[in-house]
Amino acid sequence: MSRTVLLIEDNEQNRYLTSFLLVRNGYAVSMAENGLKGIALAAETVPDLILLDIQLPGMDGHQVARVLRQMPALDATPIIAVTSYAMVGDREKSLEAGCDGYIEKPINPETFVAEIEQVAPPGRAGTRIP
Repeated sequence: MSRTVLLIEDNEQNRYLTSFLLVRNGYAVSMAENGLKGIALAAETVPDLILLDIQLPGMDGHQVARVLRQMPALDATPIIAVTSYAMVGDREKSLEAGCDGYIEKPINPETFVAEIEQVAPPGRAGTRIP
């Protein structure tokens, strides 16, 4: 059974590359291009992992993470921020908003899947690491 990943990302090229890498590594990927659609899809599908862009139009990724963390069905679902925000303090803002991990863009296709598996190991699907 594939591990399910919800990718919330507004940039079409980033969605394509990220989903390509994940599917190639055995993940089933659903996608949303903004925060509101991502929240609705997360509630409907309860994915094993959420990859969340922070610089989204309208509702930003920090706001989305806070809403997702209020949903009991997603208590055990790791959220990883994947963002071009890479200034001092940006990682901490993402973690404070409810993300469990932080990966800077541009992603490295050679290491991306390994990076997400460090935060959310495959054997621990749907389990947040305290």
